[in-house]
Amino acid sequence: MKKIAFYGKGGIGKSTTASNVSAALSLIGKRVCQIGCDPKNDSTRLLLGHICKETVLDQIRTKDASEIKKEDIIHTGFNGITCVEAGGPEPGVGCAGRGIIVALQLLDRLHALPESDLILYDVLGDVVCGGFAMPIREGYAEEIYVVSSGELMSLYAANNIAKGIRRFASRGKVRLAGIIGNSRKVPGEKELLLEFAEMLHTKLVAFVPRDKIVNLAENNRQTVLQYAPDSAQADVYRKLAETILTNENLTIPTPVSFDDLEKLVSRYGTEN
Repeated sequence: MKKIAFYGKGGIGKSTTASNVSAALSLIGKRVCQIGCDPKNDSTRLLLGHICKETVLDQIRTKDASEIKKEDIIHTGFNGITCVEAGGPEPGVGCAGRGIIVALQLLDRLHALPESDLILYDVLGDVVCGGFAMPIREGYAEEIYVVSSGELMSLYAANNIAKGIRRFASRGKVRLAGIIGNSRKVPGEKELLLEFAEMLHTKLVAFVPRDKIVNLAENNRQTVLQYAPDSAQADVYRKLAETILTNENLTIPTPVSFDDLEKLVSRYGTEN
């Protein structure tokens, strides 16, 4: 079983990418489980066709842990994909990172996850606290993909995630599996990301073009694989899914300084 995670700056398109990859994998017969680790609990929206209304933390808030059953927190999405949302605290109350820890520990205790060919953790933003680092630190995910554009702060988040992977690689199997470029149409973006990936001692495994078909699909609460299966964008996600299945180029990253990031961005004429 492959255990992977998508990380990246908030709003960079992790959940969209994750859901389309999950859909593509399911359509070639793979058993897929996607676990959203974001308090907005919107990772699986495109797979379920709606925002998940029963997150792990919702159950913990309303029931004694001994009363929670697998079916309370496990949901079935598009083409049989297993969907789980960790959930989060009420706005302004509690720690979202801590919520991830509690949610994943409960899933373990209940042995709640069915047999899968691939488990995909969709994790909020940067590695800024122990909770969001948990999939890396505790070995839930072994292959980490970082979703990034060519914008400076997106690269900054990606570089910080690489620091977290490097820190925990020495005591476990976690490795950087590659950069997924999610285009924002900044100048020289693909070339910039290719160079950035090389600086981190990894590869640019995909460059996802910006296409309005993605927004149209999301407005219809569907992945591109459902909404426009014959589109060029759907083929991009299919190719990325195949790459993830066969990728063996797993590395311990070599993060760079912020000064180096700024120099890289300035050479390509991009602006944050």
